[in-house]
Amino acid sequence: MKLGTLFILVLFISSNLLAQTGGFENTVIDVGNIGLNITNVGTLGRPDVRNDPQGEPSCEYPINSGVEHLFESGLWIGAYQDGQLTISTAAIDATAGYSTGAMGFEFTPLNNTSIQQRSTLTESEFFSVNAISHQDVVTKITDSNTIIPGTAIPIDRHNTPLGAEVNLETYAWNFSFADFFVILNYEITNASNTPWDSVYLGLWTDFVVRNVNVSTDSGVAFFNKSGGGYLSEENALYVFDVSGDPGFTNSYASSQFLGIDWRNKFIHPNNAQAIIDAGFPEPTVSGNFWNFRTFDGTDFSAPFDLDNIFVETIAYEKMKQGLDFDNPAIVTNMQNESNRTQLLSAGPLIEVAPGETFNFALAIVCAKQLEVGGTTGPEKDTEAAREELIEHLGWAKRTFNGEDLNENGILDAGEDLNQNETLDRFILPEPPAIPETYIEVENNEVSIYWDKSAQESIDPISKEKDFEGYRLYRTKVGDEFTLDMLGNAALVAQWDNVGNAVGFNNGFDNVLLSNPIFFEDDTTAYCYKFTNTGLLNGWQYMYILTSFDKGNSELGLESLESSFVANAKRVFIGTPASENADNAEVGVYPNPYRINAAWNGTSARSKKIHFYNLPAQSSIRIYTLAGDVVAELEHDSNTYFGEDIQWYSDFGGDVDQRIFSGGEHAWDLLSEANQAVTQGLYLYTVKNLETGEIQRGHFAILK
Repeated sequence: MKLGTLFILVLFISSNLLAQTGGFENTVIDVGNIGLNITNVGTLGRPDVRNDPQGEPSCEYPINSGVEHLFESGLWIGAYQDGQLTISTAAIDATAGYSTGAMGFEFTPLNNTSIQQRSTLTESEFFSVNAISHQDVVTKITDSNTIIPGTAIPIDRHNTPLGAEVNLETYAWNFSFADFFVILNYEITNASNTPWDSVYLGLWTDFVVRNVNVSTDSGVAFFNKSGGGYLSEENALYVFDVSGDPGFTNSYASSQFLGIDWRNKFIHPNNAQAIIDAGFPEPTVSGNFWNFRTFDGTDFSAPFDLDNIFVETIAYEKMKQGLDFDNPAIVTNMQNESNRTQLLSAGPLIEVAPGETFNFALAIVCAKQLEVGGTTGPEKDTEAAREELIEHLGWAKRTFNGEDLNENGILDAGEDLNQNETLDRFILPEPPAIPETYIEVENNEVSIYWDKSAQESIDPISKEKDFEGYRLYRTKVGDEFTLDMLGNAALVAQWDNVGNAVGFNNGFDNVLLSNPIFFEDDTTAYCYKFTNTGLLNGWQYMYILTSFDKGNSELGLESLESSFVANAKRVFIGTPASENADNAEVGVYPNPYRINAAWNGTSARSKKIHFYNLPAQSSIRIYTLAGDVVAELEHDSNTYFGEDIQWYSDFGGDVDQRIFSGGEHAWDLLSEANQAVTQGLYLYTVKNLETGEIQRGHFAILK
């Protein structure tokens, strides 16, 4: 069993021990549509996500969906020092995940450094001119310590460290064409006095694709439902859910090798001939899967002996050579459910001298598994089902390569896009700026306002203003229950430039305001307005307004669109707050309320009814017919975001995405004692806290 109540205790103890010695830290990479946890001990993922699904994500995609893809992950370095084989690992197969001093968790924070963040987004609190992406995360680790710094706790079986110092930088973007991957850039230095020979690098992963919001499995049953495979052309391995949560986990998790920069050489299979011609060994990339902590002599044996001790010689051989994915029997085995971990490795580097530094880059990539086969079983994993995964892997590779269009690690003629005479990696073409939006919610309708900032955007590659138009997307009633609101958003309207071959050529006259509008405490000039009518009160809709450009055929740039994630708003339709003079009649809907109402969630605590036409500041009391108070609700139209009931936690996304009408408040049918109320007739009063006026009414709850 990988997870249990033991893990929470272990993590608590581990975190407190590190807190005394510089601190166990973690942060979440979440600027895009993937939420990836990273720590300052070199691990990726949050192993207790199964036990605590409402906490931070581990490797969630789409974000806020509950679809998790990772138990834990970490860097492996294997090499010979003075003829002795040594492998340093940031994480290995472990039933409870990271634990201070445990075997296989051999990296500690370098000089007690903390996790740092940077961002190219000017509105970010981490904005920096030195940033690479929309969210850079930087953590520094070392394997040099054999005892946890500041304690007497030895790191189990870590007696001969390589002396590696690692600066890990991760890069992530919110662009709609790049919000599904995180690049891992390991800058590795041999800080010892001894050369490393025959060096191999790897990323060990325990990918597990399950939906933690709906899964009822625990222990081994949670982890043994995954299948996987290897894509040699993409240098990537992948995992999918075979039978765990059919219909709720149609996605892939993948790790992808991007390249090694060593001694001005680009170590990559696509550059193999140049490496061989320079007198070095042919670069190889290997993919391995093995049954969790199981040694049975088969191809899928773990690098552990019968006493569950990590065996470096077996692990090193796995780093050197992967499974034979040309063997149909292995491919078939991989597509069947099992409890496996994975290793993606590359090399060799013939030597890393003392003080020498090189870079090892990979990507964690997620994608939808297209529904072209069954809803469960190996038949889900087809070439057509992997179409989006291949596309996403392509974007991760393109981003890493940057100006290195022919993947030789050299800045060739015509590749210097920014004319700085340096080979720049981690470059993406940019869509226009994200439009600034303001949303007003009315009875059965929504009005969306936005500014003109996107129209002034200059593409960093073409150096031209290439803005073309705007697109508005919206979900439909009930889409929140699929747990992928972003994926369900469909195009509602589009407006773009006239007189060219791109888009609808319908212009902007229908949405352009005669004069810009300003809202209170907001200096943005809103120049456009679109009103969407015919909406249903009480329901949630997600709206996404994007901008897109015309592309550039001469430079091979397709039309690009701004971020879906950054501009996604969850709008809850209802009546606005009534003013003192309105005397609007307060009411309840649905009335009568039936226990199986269409918008109910999946649990007894994810139900709701709505009070509407509420004064901006009001107090709601609910009574039995006998006059006993059942519940009291305090309503403030300026601060109400549904945080007082479970339904919004389960289906309403992040609080900062929610937009309410102001005149409605939901109740979860739970008493002050947190007990579900029974069927029957109930009374209520609503007091206007500004005027003291009280309105009364009643509603019924039926089975």
